Amino acid sequence: MNLESPKVTVQKSAQDLFDLLTDVKNFEKLMPDNIAKFEVIGEDAFIFGLKGMPEIKLKMKEKTAPSKIVLGAASDKLPFTLVSNIDSISAAESAVQLQFEGEFNPMMAMMIKGPISKFIETLATNMTKL
Repeated sequence: MNLESPKVTVQKSAQDLFDLLTDVKNFEKLMPDNIAKFEVIGEDAFIFGLKGMPEIKLKMKEKTAPSKIVLGAASDKLPFTLVSNIDSISAAESAVQLQFEGEFNPMMAMMIKGPISKFIETLATNMTKL
């Protein structure tokens, strides 16, 4: 299952945005209002929980400055990645798009597609708050 957020323009350079997103504690600012838990558990990992959903542990898997950051699930039960693609527009502006890729059975995919789509859209929209 592959989902993409809308592309969002942020008033920061690509390098500044990359630096903010590689610091996992900044993801707390991106979370939706219905967050039930957010906890940093290392310099490259955090756990978050949304109301009505199981807690998910995300770990930094790959960093390519200043254009790409890959976060992946730390558990094999729900294997997925969340990729932040950053494009430089100007010295003080960049665009970011999130891509969610996961391997789920059709029943699970059907159940989580809506909530995950809304979640990554919220994360992308909140990038302007960083």
